[in-house]
Amino acid sequence: MSEQLTSQQIEQARAEWVRAQFQKANEYLASKGIVPDNVAASESRYLPPYMAVWKLNTKDKQSYWVISGDLPTDHMAFAAAPNARDAVRAFSMHWQLKAQQIIDSGIMDKTQQDFANLLINRAHSLYDMFSQDQLWQAEAVS
Repeated sequence: MSEQLTSQQIEQARAEWVRAQFQKANEYLASKGIVPDNVAASESRYLPPYMAVWKLNTKDKQSYWVISGDLPTDHMAFAAAPNARDAVRAFSMHWQLKAQQIIDSGIMDKTQQDFANLLINRAHSLYDMFSQDQLWQAEAVS
């Protein structure tokens, strides 16, 4: 017998996923020696359970885009993209280039090959998300 999730349960699961991705993004930046101070929530976007794009501000007054979710966690300077949608496209392009560099290096053990394939797959998915106007309509309202 399958139970139907109530809208409250769905919203709770969504909120927990968002919170977990926010924590993951903060921990990722900290692991790179970047100390997050706060999030620009109105400029951040998420699509559970696939991806979250956060604009995180640091204690030293820098800002970064951080992406997390069902994909590699990564970051870039805020100056690389004016908004979350363009940040998604920039991550897509960056990952395609990174995958090509791995392939071109000629050193292809199974781990590197799997990582290059993951980057290519996720880069394509990100670009598809970037291209879908309906996913970004809330951005125009903000």
